[in-house]
Amino acid sequence: MAASSLQELESREKLSTDSPQLHRKAINEINCSEETGVPLNTPWTFYLDKSVPGTSAAEYEALLKKLYTVSTVQGFWSVYNNIPTIETISTRYSYHLMRYERKPMWEDEDNCRGGNWKLKCHKDDTPKVWKELLLAAIGEQLSDCMAKGDEIGGVSCSVRDRDDIVQLWNTRADLADKSTVIQKVQELLPDVVFAAIFYKAFQTHQAFERGKVKTIRE
Repeated sequence: MAASSLQELESREKLSTDSPQLHRKAINEINCSEETGVPLNTPWTFYLDKSVPGTSAAEYEALLKKLYTVSTVQGFWSVYNNIPTIETISTRYSYHLMRYERKPMWEDEDNCRGGNWKLKCHKDDTPKVWKELLLAAIGEQLSDCMAKGDEIGGVSCSVRDRDDIVQLWNTRADLADKSTVIQKVQELLPDVVFAAIFYKAFQTHQAFERGKVKTIRE
């Protein structure tokens, strides 16, 4: 993790459900885990954002917060256990776990040719779905479901007034129909009934603008 990012985290003193932050003690725990833990196949980065309809790209970017990049199993659990659980964060907030340090934005260089599967999730099921898909992502359980040349680039969970929205990001929209990732999700979560499941390529969104900071605002 870059020193500037670490200093930013260390300067935050209060942990709240509106804006999850990490105490110095938690950061020390994560650092120790990262030094001695079992390596992940790739690093993954936790982000938090707040969706405010009608905000400009610059305003959205200012609301996007990088929490921590982890490269070990133990580091993942240290972050996961030191931020508020998904059911306790406020409506309109989203957690993201993105491969490497790519941002949860349509126009990110690693995302712009991709899209995501959206799964509308009943609130009672959200914690289980979110945790299971995080583990499936970092454990590369979803990799075998993707076409050659495609990959899962991130997992997001957005808290909404009614059903929550879970998203699986991929890097190649043109290969999405060759994926069996939804079948894998249903295999991992056989007792969960999703209110809706659909896929959309980022470039088909009316607001898509390559080279500018955009994100999904729903």
